[in-house]
Amino acid sequence: MMDQTKKTYYITVGSGQISQLSTVSAWDFKIEATDEEIVQLREYFDQVYSADFQGFLRSHTPYVQYHYDRENDAIDETHKKIYRMIYELGDEEAREHIRSQQLMSKIDEQE
Repeated sequence: MMDQTKKTYYITVGSGQISQLSTVSAWDFKIEATDEEIVQLREYFDQVYSADFQGFLRSHTPYVQYHYDRENDAIDETHKKIYRMIYELGDEEAREHIRSQQLMSKIDEQE
């Protein structure tokens, strides 16, 4: 059974970095999460990387348009899951940033 104690983590969405140290590199969001929640977030970042890599390999097939692209759909869906988790686990600054960028409305309109 995983530890249910919440710890502070610093998230960098672009690189998929999750760190417990705020000084290691620039970070986007501060969250409080259990080990289980961090495992889930890490899986989402891994899914984005995997779909992104498949898209890169297929990018040498120029006739596939973006909106017919399942890999891009998968990345978009996973990004929504990532931002939803950050919104739910994040501090007020994280939630405010997600609201100000209208990321939640983009997530909500897809459901």
